[in-house]
Amino acid sequence: MLLAIDAGNTNIVFAVFDGDTIKGQWRCSTTTERTADELGVWLHHLFALANVPVDAITGAIIATVVPAAEFSLKTLCRRYFSVEPMVVGDPAVDLDMKIIMDRPSEVGADRLVNAVAAHQLFGGPLVVLDFGTATTFDVVDGNGDYLGGVIAPGVNLSIKALHMAAAQLPMVAIEAPRNVVGKNTVEAMQSGVYWGYVSMIEGLLARIRKQQNLDYIKVVATGGLAPLFAKAVDEIEHLHGDLTMLGLLMIYRRNSDKIAKQA
Repeated sequence: MLLAIDAGNTNIVFAVFDGDTIKGQWRCSTTTERTADELGVWLHHLFALANVPVDAITGAIIATVVPAAEFSLKTLCRRYFSVEPMVVGDPAVDLDMKIIMDRPSEVGADRLVNAVAAHQLFGGPLVVLDFGTATTFDVVDGNGDYLGGVIAPGVNLSIKALHMAAAQLPMVAIEAPRNVVGKNTVEAMQSGVYWGYVSMIEGLLARIRKQQNLDYIKVVATGGLAPLFAKAVDEIEHLHGDLTMLGLLMIYRRNSDKIAKQA
């Protein structure tokens, strides 16, 4: 079994794969002060509840955009699962993807993993639209090479910023209001966030197509809010909630096969 770990700015997600099947998936808040021992005890309990034997783990792979969390996650894999983890971004880990950027090392590991998975699943050219702490657009060409992208504030982040900066604006739930023009403060905020992001997504996709000289480009959406926004954005063709985890599985298998052939 494979332990896949995706450490984002808000949450760390752990998943266990038995072949292509996810046997268990858990998340905790990203706190760099949390030690490997704390994570180990927590995960061992969750493994027991899911009837997943700890000693069944034969490999691990980590993608993190939080450098301070990497040491604890590596130690977790070594100490509690007795495996040496692969780390996305390590020069020895092959993504089978050219990163055509000014500074390739600056691209978030999760964005590269998503790009690998989306291209393998759906082909290209494509845009991966990820609704996370940030709302990101990642552009992949027909050959599977990573061309760059767009980073915008996440939806939840925008709502928090409004609430914190304006005394009379409350925290609101993210919903799709029927009317663009709100009749009260909550409706007006919901409209601004939801229809504002819909318009931003549509506008950026149009500009990406124009820059790439394409009449059409596939759009794959992931992240918790993807289904909500897919209802209003016709360009979103594919939804995949486990895109990052599946990408980690693909990358692990590719590199494991290479190591096996070299042995």
